[in-house]
Amino acid sequence: MINSSEDILKYINDKSFKKIFVLCGKKSFVNSGAENLLKNISNKEIKLFYKKSEIPILEELIEIIKDIKNFKPDLFLAIGGGAVIDYAKIANVVDIRPDLAELIVNYTYPFKKKYTKLAVIPTTAGSGAEVTSNAVIYVDGIKHSFESELLIPDHYFLIPEFLISAPNKIKASSGFDAIAQALESLVSRKSNDKSVEYASKSLRVSVNSFISFINEPNMKNATEMSIASNLAGKAISISKTTAPHAASYPFTSLFNISHGHAVSLFFEKFFKFNYENIDKSETSFDLKKRFDLIFNLFDVQDINGFNSKISLIKKKANLEDDLTKFNINIIKSSEDVLKGINLLRLGNNPVKIDGKDILNIITKN
Repeated sequence: MINSSEDILKYINDKSFKKIFVLCGKKSFVNSGAENLLKNISNKEIKLFYKKSEIPILEELIEIIKDIKNFKPDLFLAIGGGAVIDYAKIANVVDIRPDLAELIVNYTYPFKKKYTKLAVIPTTAGSGAEVTSNAVIYVDGIKHSFESELLIPDHYFLIPEFLISAPNKIKASSGFDAIAQALESLVSRKSNDKSVEYASKSLRVSVNSFISFINEPNMKNATEMSIASNLAGKAISISKTTAPHAASYPFTSLFNISHGHAVSLFFEKFFKFNYENIDKSETSFDLKKRFDLIFNLFDVQDINGFNSKISLIKKKANLEDDLTKFNINIIKSSEDVLKGINLLRLGNNPVKIDGKDILNIITKN
């Protein structure tokens, strides 16, 4: 599962790749070591596109698509975090057309084929975007999803050393995203035996490696978090995410809180809501048994012990969840927040949840 820099060079130096379009984040491209790696490539025409927006937005996506179509690459290489990889996945299957925004908003884009081969190299351990069949794009500040098997990259490379130099803030946010995805996958209505296997394996690794990876990153914990992220991605590619993810997106678009951090804000409250409403479960499986599995994975006895452990993980990772520290008046902002919530993800929640429930969860102390 884990790769080396030599694996990437061997792949890229394939004679069939003469023109390579590289999409990346400027800082992560340099700091991860990816820039130095690409300096070892010769006899290839390489075009770099540096992502500017913190979140994937339609306007920049259109710029990327235009550049790809003008350059006509044999290989599309995405090097970066979840936003870079989401951009690449979408740009490789979407054409610019007058009704593009409308098709995205209505989830009706007619996928046909990939433009070229897509290979991705994550520089964060979080979203597992290198293996998922979905990608995120924001239109007018509201998050929308693309879902298609065509979005799955042709190749991916997990290079642990590329993760080590990421700032602690990014390590914390992306790492919590991996933990959250695996946990949400376990309770998602769409989960199955395979997704449970992936999610459980992911958590057995991430729960023990996450904090050390932030505070004392090394090849061992970077490798472990890379694997945990990849497994969490495989889990949610099957099951999709649930309410914590659905409610997170407006906090990213409205208040510029990074994705994984936004997911963490009310995580314990959503899981407590699901647990306290087990008798209203709409799952095809026994939700109580899934929670028992979660408690076992976290070495706790009950929902209170689980939530205490999640809170402690957040505290150690410096993931603040006091909205006043962000100067957010949640009562005043609640209407805008509710407008930005992804309803598709709410449908995967094991217990039916609506705007009123969410309002109660995010405004309750």
